[in-house]
Amino acid sequence: MNTESIKRWLDAVGVPGEVVSIGSETDNAWCLLRAEEGADGTVAWEVFWREQGNRYDWARFSNEQVACHYLFGRLAWAQVARGAVGVLP
Repeated sequence: MNTESIKRWLDAVGVPGEVVSIGSETDNAWCLLRAEEGADGTVAWEVFWREQGNRYDWARFSNEQVACHYLFGRLAWAQVARGAVGVLP
């Protein structure tokens, strides 16, 4: 899973598209951003909820796939918790 495929995975479990922002900061959305660090060009990936210009539940990863799986896990769990997805009968 990466930034190009995560939207399809989130769509598959019913996460509304408007609550996810890939590549930009958007209020009232979970954001997944690429952030360059330092002069050596090291790349980090940030995941957080943005509301009223502030970041909440912020996490940073050194790997794109790990960041995507983290975001997917959080949002898939939210879908399970609210009863939108679950075990088939």
